[in-house]
Amino acid sequence: MNEGYEEITQSTTEPVMREITLTNIMIAVVIIIYVVTEFKGDTGDAEFMYKCGALWTPDVIENGQYYRLLSAVFLHFGAEHLFGNVLLWYFMGNILERAMGKIRYFILFMLTGICGNAATILWEMHTGDFAVSAGASGAIFGILGALLLIVICHKGHYEYMSLKRLLFFVGLSLAIGYETAGVNYVAHAAGLVSGFLLAAIIYIPLKRYSSLAFGGRKNYTKENLNQRYNINKQKGVNVTWAKIVDC
Repeated sequence: MNEGYEEITQSTTEPVMREITLTNIMIAVVIIIYVVTEFKGDTGDAEFMYKCGALWTPDVIENGQYYRLLSAVFLHFGAEHLFGNVLLWYFMGNILERAMGKIRYFILFMLTGICGNAATILWEMHTGDFAVSAGASGAIFGILGALLLIVICHKGHYEYMSLKRLLFFVGLSLAIGYETAGVNYVAHAAGLVSGFLLAAIIYIPLKRYSSLAFGGRKNYTKENLNQRYNINKQKGVNVTWAKIVDC
């Protein structure tokens, strides 16, 4: 009986622990970009950041510089701005990556970052108040929005997160962004909403597929895992259990 359990634990835990995550790679890229831009100029200067590819609504609308919707995501105004985003991104991004898989996670991150900047453009066109903006916070709030949906799908708990704690954290982060001068709270709110909606499109079908393919995702005991392993072995079915963790 122990043979089946040991084989399952090896395929579900060890690869995850040893794997270099996409989140960490992306964070490293953002840090490198920051170091290079800081070396070339002042990342606290709006004009310099504009030249580096930060978001500027008039150029996007009038000159068709749509690349700024994405390039701005990877730029940051100073070390404090970078550190605040990277810290949250590291902890929350790795959880979402494990839940969704690398490709789906990457798509959601990019799209929510673009949605945050697109919402910023619409808001600035409405108010007539334009500013150079940059940062990954829209995409990071997209991660939070996606995690909200995932926690709800898992009946209020996922890994070490609970729905109450996550809601409190999201609400506090939105409030701080709204009250702090120079923070693009529109991108935060748009990223959060778009992340939740995109997760509904990306994650829910994935969760249903996992349930159909593997008989549901639940907290299996050692006995349950051994029983399922032996049943499939007798039937000649070769199940890769690691796919339940990272689809």
